[in-house]
Amino acid sequence: MNPNRIDTRLAAATQQLYTSPTPRLDAELLLSHTLNKPRSYLFTWPEATLSNIQLAQFQDLVIQRQTGVPIAYLTQEREFWNLQLKVTRATLIPRPDTERLVELALGQTLPERATVADLGTGSGAIALALAKERPKWALTAIDKSPDALAVAMENARHNGINNVTFIEGSWCEPLAHGTIDMIVSNPPYIRNDDPHLQNGDVRHEPLSALESGTDGLNDIRRITSAAKPTLKPGGWLLLEHGFDQREEVQAILSRSGYDRICTEVDLAGQDRATLAQKPK
Repeated sequence: MNPNRIDTRLAAATQQLYTSPTPRLDAELLLSHTLNKPRSYLFTWPEATLSNIQLAQFQDLVIQRQTGVPIAYLTQEREFWNLQLKVTRATLIPRPDTERLVELALGQTLPERATVADLGTGSGAIALALAKERPKWALTAIDKSPDALAVAMENARHNGINNVTFIEGSWCEPLAHGTIDMIVSNPPYIRNDDPHLQNGDVRHEPLSALESGTDGLNDIRRITSAAKPTLKPGGWLLLEHGFDQREEVQAILSRSGYDRICTEVDLAGQDRATLAQKPK
């Protein structure tokens, strides 16, 4: 049997990736990426063979995956909401949990032509999902990393989205006071001594997008404080946070004078996002 057959290479790669929780899926995703074919092609044509160049490329990806490099960084793509996004090592990898933040934002009663800001946009996932669903909204996507903004702008072009303005800056600094109907953010919220930072995919993601001080809440405090004057009266602030941070986040918002503070759970039933309204 030809050792370069698809089924043979998939079997070998699956064995190589035994430490992954999803070795077969990883192998399929990497091989379909190498061949520039859908995963269905692998099952339809198991006897098809890889060229020597394709085999070398595939084996290199498998070796990188063995060292823990996330699949999304190896394929440079990730699905989020109804979008296909490019991701690089300059951006956090969008997670399904963050789709809950998008759902909550879409569920708010806002003006038809609302002004909405996404702070720390990264790949643009949240801003682009909202912009796609609400084409009359005016989105502003802010990030302090020019490399991340370049990825986000490329994702906007790729998905045909033109109602997002991208600005380099830190949190609310680029925004004028009293101009925004809703602010959303998935900020860093992991404690800087959290052992999870040394495990799994997060080892390869930008640390600045993950950790936020000794209690993980430094950036949430900054955003909460800066967002209030930026929001219009009655405007909303939506924050993603850790499953065990509900009480602390609610207390931060309460001390800053927000109303209607409410925490919502994700699909796993874990506390995931807290909403708060600026008094009218």
